[in-house]
Amino acid sequence: MAQKNAYLFRGRISERKFRDLLRLFALDITADRAAELTGLHHNTTLALYRLLRLRMAELAQEGCPFRGQVELDESYFGPTRQRGRSGLGRGRGVTGKVPVFGILERGGRVHCQIVKNCSKATLLAILEGRVELSAEVVTDGFRSYDGLVEAGFKRHHRINKYWNRDRAIFSENGVHINGIESFWSYAKRRHAKFNGLRRTSFPIFLKETEFRFNNRETDLYRILLRSCRIKPLRR
Repeated sequence: MAQKNAYLFRGRISERKFRDLLRLFALDITADRAAELTGLHHNTTLALYRLLRLRMAELAQEGCPFRGQVELDESYFGPTRQRGRSGLGRGRGVTGKVPVFGILERGGRVHCQIVKNCSKATLLAILEGRVELSAEVVTDGFRSYDGLVEAGFKRHHRINKYWNRDRAIFSENGVHINGIESFWSYAKRRHAKFNGLRRTSFPIFLKETEFRFNNRETDLYRILLRSCRIKPLRR
């Protein structure tokens, strides 16, 4: 017997309701608001949002190696302020924050993943097989990026960001990492929407954000609908 919903294995909602919910998800409407707009139960909406985020995480793993001009950077996610730790809300080495390493191919896509630390060995292990050795790698002056040419990469450009007369310098002689920093800005704006996001939910959130960024100029609804048609979501 044919199943009721071709997009959701053993789904109990109609295909029309599923498509309505998917459109709202693609627009980055919160689950609470989507439940109100579709008339679906709140728990049903949360469950389907989770399945869609898992599908995004799955799709985000696809893709060929990064090539051309590639920017590398790391960022830290978590509370902006910590009680009793004034001035430690930003930057490397902040306690209680989650370190994330990012790779961005200029004019292309981004890859990011949570890391235990931002040591040279950790970052090089991620780059291996993911970034072509012929790539022109651009980083800031962080010491963990020392030795990239010795590791086999064709070129390594560095921008040592600094302040000049109360103005931040983020680009010098065409060398910059503005692309990956634009992604961090986008990711942190999305993170702020989910006030109190659980640490266990953060990995899925991160891959969802990566997938949305990489498909920001495409029809996300159509991409996900086709994926669910080919391989229905499973609870």
